[in-house]
Amino acid sequence: MPIHELDKDFFWFPDSDQWDKEDSIIAVGGDLDYRRLQQAYQRGIFPWNDPDSELLWWHPLERMVLRPREVNITKSSRNLLNQKKFDIRFNTAFEEVLLNCQRIRRKNQQGTWITDEHVEAFLKLYQLGEAVSVEAWRDSKLVGGLYGIVVGSCFMGESMFSKESNAGKMAFITLCQRLEHWGFRLIDCQVYNKYLASLGAYPMPRMRFIQELEIARHENLDLDEVFTNPKASNEN
Repeated sequence: MPIHELDKDFFWFPDSDQWDKEDSIIAVGGDLDYRRLQQAYQRGIFPWNDPDSELLWWHPLERMVLRPREVNITKSSRNLLNQKKFDIRFNTAFEEVLLNCQRIRRKNQQGTWITDEHVEAFLKLYQLGEAVSVEAWRDSKLVGGLYGIVVGSCFMGESMFSKESNAGKMAFITLCQRLEHWGFRLIDCQVYNKYLASLGAYPMPRMRFIQELEIARHENLDLDEVFTNPKASNEN
């Protein structure tokens, strides 16, 4: 089955029964208009491509996911949490987190898939209350964090950075603890990597993920106060 080519003038994606059942890429082209991203994430589709290549839209055959309650917290990580080395906050520096994820140098990676167009679109989603940042602060400096999209009771992670050892990990583990407390069903980690697997993420078949996301989409949790109030985010 051919990969669908998107038109920049129409915010449209093919239905899942039109996707290639043997390919994780379901469409190419289009743009990163925030309205297209809204449609994409509601269906579990996300953009990801090399900076100089055509825009690719993914829905992996096996989706890396994590149940918030199943996050793997090692003894050393628990000690770091108990030491409160980092002050973990929510939504106090979204743009700064986004730009750090864009600019950070990553091992074995040339350039970044987080383009200026991507930054502009996610800032709009943040303004609409659909994108969230989790931040690790130390001595009043942002030293790590991550951001993602909230779709019902599913947190769809996008990117993470660390300027100090374990800063991003502590932000992620704290996020998992808070999401469990708030009643979230699932964290979407997109694609496999060893780091995510070490934290408890595992692959889920595409059709199962579609079913899980459909349930999560209709579980609208009232989290406005938590995501906009730094004090509330630090409560158990």
